[in-house]
Amino acid sequence: MVVINLWNPSNVDLLSALLISYLLGIVHGITPDEHTWPITFSYSVGSYSTRKGMKAGLIFSSGFTFQRALLSEIAFLALAGIFMTAAAFGITYIFVGIAMAAAGYYIASRGKYLHWHYLEHTLGRMVGLHKNNPEKEHAELEHEANPVFLGDNMKPIPLKLAFVHGLIAGFGFGAFALIIYTVLAPSMPSIYWGFVPGLLFGLGTMTMQILFGAGFGAWLSKSKNLTKNGIAFVAKSISRYVLTYGGIAFVIAGAAILVFPQLLDYGISTGVHVHNLDNLGIGFFLVIFAVVIIGFLGYHTSVKKAAQLGYTKDNEPKQSSVNTQEPPAE
Repeated sequence: MVVINLWNPSNVDLLSALLISYLLGIVHGITPDEHTWPITFSYSVGSYSTRKGMKAGLIFSSGFTFQRALLSEIAFLALAGIFMTAAAFGITYIFVGIAMAAAGYYIASRGKYLHWHYLEHTLGRMVGLHKNNPEKEHAELEHEANPVFLGDNMKPIPLKLAFVHGLIAGFGFGAFALIIYTVLAPSMPSIYWGFVPGLLFGLGTMTMQILFGAGFGAWLSKSKNLTKNGIAFVAKSISRYVLTYGGIAFVIAGAAILVFPQLLDYGISTGVHVHNLDNLGIGFFLVIFAVVIIGFLGYHTSVKKAAQLGYTKDNEPKQSSVNTQEPPAE
């Protein structure tokens, strides 16, 4: 008999465990979570389109899903306890923060993202990208084919870093991870099934992160009175703010947890029987700071800067006369 209990499941059969794993992932993707929302927001907004926002959510949650499946298998083997400590929580925050801040700093200082041309060229040729047009393939791999990406301020945010962030963020632990690793994974029938609860949990999270990524990207792409270049400029600036200052906040929070583990015990009880919303702790307020406060301030500052640079529709004729670069021939 299938029994769905997302709050406190126990003694579940195989089918119930699998369904609960996926549904918990859905809830995890919906609720404000410090391991997903700040990163998905920064990358999907930085992609400044609905399609690329969906791609950002997909790539981030792919790394997250892989890591959760791995630890689910480890939990089946009864080894996950070493990761489920306050120290592991604090270290995860620090590494997530360092990765975020490093990405933000690189974007701010170089005006572009870190990439390796050899790998891109090799993969491009393996899949036959523009195989009948090597010139176009070369231009695209060198990030020169799209005229929107021509200026330093116009290059999109690096989605490949989102996968790395997903891998790191997957080491964060909360109520969802406790259920997956201590109840659902151990209930699997054999070692060959141990990874499945983590995989399904990640896929559930992926479902919602793709939708949120699309929403974030669509929100920015609909910005009023900004030209396409203006949207690209604002998108990149918001991402830089969220990654840099949100990353610093994560590092500080992680260090504080290592020094004062009891910080994880403090929170505001809401009485809402939904994990991540029942008790508003340090993770919730990290989301509010990184996404809401920093995101809003970054948006406001970036829009003003874009207007000063002439990236508004009011100045579009003037801007187009100054920008004489033409897109490459197809």
